[in-house]
Amino acid sequence: MAIKSFRPLTPAGRFTSLNKVAVSKKRPERNLTEPKPKTGGRNVYGRITSRHRGGGHKQLYRIIDFKREILDLPARVQAIEYDPNRTAHLALVAYANGEKRYIIAPNGLKVDDTIVTSNKATTNDFNVGNNFPLEIIPPSTRLHCVELVPGRGAQIARSAGTGLELVNVENGFAQLKMPSGELRLVNAKCRATIGEVGNSDHNQQSLGKAGRKRWLGVRPTVRGVAMNPVDHPNGGGQGKSKGGGGRQHLVSPWGQLAKGYVTRRRTKPSNSLIIVHHNSRKPRGQK
Repeated sequence: MAIKSFRPLTPAGRFTSLNKVAVSKKRPERNLTEPKPKTGGRNVYGRITSRHRGGGHKQLYRIIDFKREILDLPARVQAIEYDPNRTAHLALVAYANGEKRYIIAPNGLKVDDTIVTSNKATTNDFNVGNNFPLEIIPPSTRLHCVELVPGRGAQIARSAGTGLELVNVENGFAQLKMPSGELRLVNAKCRATIGEVGNSDHNQQSLGKAGRKRWLGVRPTVRGVAMNPVDHPNGGGQGKSKGGGGRQHLVSPWGQLAKGYVTRRRTKPSNSLIIVHHNSRKPRGQK
């Protein structure tokens, strides 16, 4: 993987740097795709519920096997493919029985590699791309695509370059160190995939021009302080300042604090499984 810069032959090219990764040029597997109609950020009543969305290139949704339900059957990697719906790349794998599935492509997985999903393993089985329950994976192993509830499918560490560490397994729970530094417990019967998610240079890209952002379906965003008071709580004022008759914190158009305000519910059931909080999740007043 490498970040490619361009000669400044155009104003946009001067600032463009893209992640050039060797991915397959083939069309996605027809049986593993489904339509993805555009919503423009609007709900069933036609009201905008997600701002700054619209336009963009047509996309097909790739159906990904997050549950890894085909056990003890080797699968060969046929291609590494681009996915417009996420930052990670996908690996197209074909099982020995002829069935094909998409999985998140981990770092180091190559075409013609063989992976397996199983409930039992030997010392030599913990290779990149293999999937096992947390209770049989050795400590200090780097993982991705981890389940939160057994059988529900992978929910943790699915974006490009992410991975977490298995600290320990005891009393039916696995201790996981999240990318944020948070330490939490997860049922030891949850499944996880060995390795880290590939395409780790994704966050080093610079799109270079507004048009490339529009291709992704993102419309322009106007700052609240640039608006009038009638349009935004931070609008108005003299010059580059927030209005409102005095010093005012940055808020959303509906008054929700935008910086440092914790919106996570205190009564969330999974709070009891968090051993060490990440800074942004610490309850108020806790050091």
